[in-house]
Amino acid sequence: MSTTGASKTLTPPDIAARKGNTPLVCLTAYTTPIARLVDPHCDVVLVGDSVGMVLHGLPSTLDVTLEMMIMHGQAVRRGLERALMVVDMPFGSYEEGPEQAFRNAARVMAETGCAAVKLEGGEAMAETIRFLAARGVPVMAHVGLTPQAVNIFGGYRVQGRGEDGERIRRDALAVAEADAFAVVLEKVPETLARRITGEIAIPTIGIGASPTCDGQVLVVDDMLGLFSDFRPKFVKRYAELGDAASSAITAYAHEVRERRFPAAEHVFGDVPATVKGGEAA
Repeated sequence: MSTTGASKTLTPPDIAARKGNTPLVCLTAYTTPIARLVDPHCDVVLVGDSVGMVLHGLPSTLDVTLEMMIMHGQAVRRGLERALMVVDMPFGSYEEGPEQAFRNAARVMAETGCAAVKLEGGEAMAETIRFLAARGVPVMAHVGLTPQAVNIFGGYRVQGRGEDGERIRRDALAVAEADAFAVVLEKVPETLARRITGEIAIPTIGIGASPTCDGQVLVVDDMLGLFSDFRPKFVKRYAELGDAASSAITAYAHEVRERRFPAAEHVFGDVPATVKGGEAA
């Protein structure tokens, strides 16, 4: 259970107020069952556009649509009681300008019940963030490695090394000044993330950044070890569920082929013999 002790649904101001306090716990979720599992332990649950790669087998986040984000947002909403739900704005749904961003963000909020949206970009998105915040749309910003700009970066590379660190710092300052309530710092050097965290007034949420950030976020499938072929440096595997699932499926297939499953206890007789849990056995 998170240490905040709150039983009510958390809000963007609640998250903003955690600056410099107990670190924020954040994970992604894309389905109702996973949302129910993470909700008691997380302060923020992010319906990330990583869903395109994790659940839909897409090569990047660029093909994720607004409709996909809304569908998964609705599923996650049904599984949450306490955590703040944030939905990613997908590529192409906000970059055209503040009006487009507001129109699509308002739709996401109305159709999913989320309390905030997340969009990528720093200085270039400051005007849009300010526009949304002024119109009742809380925004979590995202700077550093922004996956929707992966083609610009030439891959999923660390951002902000050397002199390039000043660019990331300006981005973080810009989104904070534009009234974002928090900012994700992705795949940036530890010293830079530490400096930014100390300079801006809103919480920083790290992923491949620094333990001194005001919170941390991971893709839930990564930290659970559901994929054996994806092991980025910044992910700690808290379980190896992919291996466990593979072993279970292998055992199931073996038992079916040997006619060991279903066994007698898994089939129904012609006449109910007993009643277990209200169901005839």
